[in-house]
Amino acid sequence: MNNKLTLGIFGFGVVGQGLYDIIKTKNLNLAIKRFVIKHPDKKRSLPAELFTTDANAVLDDPEINTVVELIDDADAAFDIVSRALKSGKNVVSANKKMIANHLEELVNIQHQYGTSLLYEGAVCGSIPIIRNLEEYYDNELLHSVTGIFNGSSNYILSKIFNENLAYATALKQAQDLGFAETDPTLDVGGFDPKFKLAIVASHAYGLFVSPDNILNIGIDKLGAADIQFAREKNYKIKLVPTAREINDKSVILYVLPKLISPEHILYNVENEYNGVSVKAAFADEQFFYGKGAGGHPTGSAVLSDIAALRYGYRYEYKKHIGAEALAYNTDWEINVYLRYDDESLIDQLGFSSISERYYAQEFKYVIGRINLTNILKNRTSVDREGIFIAEITP
Repeated sequence: MNNKLTLGIFGFGVVGQGLYDIIKTKNLNLAIKRFVIKHPDKKRSLPAELFTTDANAVLDDPEINTVVELIDDADAAFDIVSRALKSGKNVVSANKKMIANHLEELVNIQHQYGTSLLYEGAVCGSIPIIRNLEEYYDNELLHSVTGIFNGSSNYILSKIFNENLAYATALKQAQDLGFAETDPTLDVGGFDPKFKLAIVASHAYGLFVSPDNILNIGIDKLGAADIQFAREKNYKIKLVPTAREINDKSVILYVLPKLISPEHILYNVENEYNGVSVKAAFADEQFFYGKGAGGHPTGSAVLSDIAALRYGYRYEYKKHIGAEALAYNTDWEINVYLRYDDESLIDQLGFSSISERYYAQEFKYVIGRINLTNILKNRTSVDREGIFIAEITP
């Protein structure tokens, strides 16, 4: 049954404007009653009576049956979303940080109050990965879900490797285009893809894992020597989150830069595009490709969720039913490239084997195998100026 939705929307920034641009071109069974905004004096493209700074004007309005949350404050977003769900309103959100940090609680609220929270727009922009994990792969044994989950960092890396731009120049371009924030730490530090990875892990493996327990190292320490090394070896560098089942009992989750060869499926995923590879026991490997940044791509995912609510759709979190068979683990070795400035770091990280070392006054690196647990324990020592670490295929 196609139910009419009356929307209250929190936020009218890049995604909010993008969503409105798409909605106004469609003849949908929905109406926008009110936008809640933070800055009332900012010039808007819509009539002033549509806007308010009072959250209660939406949350306490019985005519509004659907809340769309598109703000950048994770704490405020959680308050909005939890209140809306508890009051009987369904919710669509694109706030990956809020969802990743509170997912188990939000799932419990949905079950208790019979409401639905959808968040396709929170993970990989226009790529419908959450719905596919929920529906297409609901009975599949998934070997891994990995890829490029952050359009901002991928744009920067593409400009560096394809146009020889300096890191700072590429970052400024990404900021000017609205792909990266004024403070880009969430993107280039690997936090944004980590939040998305935690959400993906829930739908792929039935696990609730706190983002604080997941290793993330970004591209913000990338240096000229690392770029030169990659080019000489015919690699590109991509920021890659990985979820992988390792022994029928454990799942590993981590976000690291990765040296990608031309044969790799992610090698030609460029600019603000994302690419998600799903490897399954029966369906084998499938690849999802689409824009991961920008108002219209993310807005299209948000609208897809809104449209699904018209028909009473909700996530069933099917993988959680048998989740007791799997546990999150960090006891797993990977092969890494490490540029370092202090020999003691090699001993500190506890390499189990080293296949290559290079010494020069201005540049030292080592390639070898290291346990994820050791990287996580020594993250502060690794994620600092003078150090760059990346996964590399043996």
